[in-house]
Amino acid sequence: MATEKTVIVLSRPGEPGNVGAVCRAMMNCGLCELRLVEPRPLDEARIRERAVHAAGIWERARHFPELREAVADCSLVVGATRRRGERRGITISAREAARLLAARNAGKSAVVFGNERTGLTNAELSLCDIASHIPAHDAFPSLNLSHSVQIYAYEISLAFSERVSESASLPQGAARKGAWEPLPRAEIDALAASLCDSLALLGFYTRTGRSAHEALFRGLCARAGVTQKEARLLRALFAKAAHHR
Repeated sequence: MATEKTVIVLSRPGEPGNVGAVCRAMMNCGLCELRLVEPRPLDEARIRERAVHAAGIWERARHFPELREAVADCSLVVGATRRRGERRGITISAREAARLLAARNAGKSAVVFGNERTGLTNAELSLCDIASHIPAHDAFPSLNLSHSVQIYAYEISLAFSERVSESASLPQGAARKGAWEPLPRAEIDALAASLCDSLALLGFYTRTGRSAHEALFRGLCARAGVTQKEARLLRALFAKAAHHR
């Protein structure tokens, strides 16, 4: 199932009922991988009660001490947030995010949701490649966590289904001419650091600026779906420039 490429990540969830409802929402739409970051102590009985027949998703859920580790194997990370503005970076709707995930159809991707009360922090959002929101009434744009996951899960399921239908209409073998495997998060981080190392040799960062450039390279490489081969070429290009200063 194509939707298995998409991971749902809950950062610092605090309400067991919400976690159970998230499991049910995921199973409704064919999503099966749940990851939790620094969850508060949760009443497992309450989770199972709300999950109904989707308790298996909770049983298989993986726990992580920090968000960076939870998305280390993902090539694209979408941060779900109701807050919009320049500090939130590029922001697209849930439907646009789902279509982006389906269009890539390569590598593993994640949609990250923050705590029920505070949402994603700026630090957490900085680990995401793109911010996404659910269009809602301006007077009350905040949705319940499980409701938000349900909307994203539905849009993802719909987008992947449409993508499968489009691929099925192509002549056999036309849908995939070669393997496209974007770099996972950990390797994107390493690539961004390597490119900035080369810029440092050219005299950049005598004072500040490196962290902003690393964030720029991370976002560009993740959204573009840079492959291993492309990463090697980028490293070589920057390294060659650095040694011809």
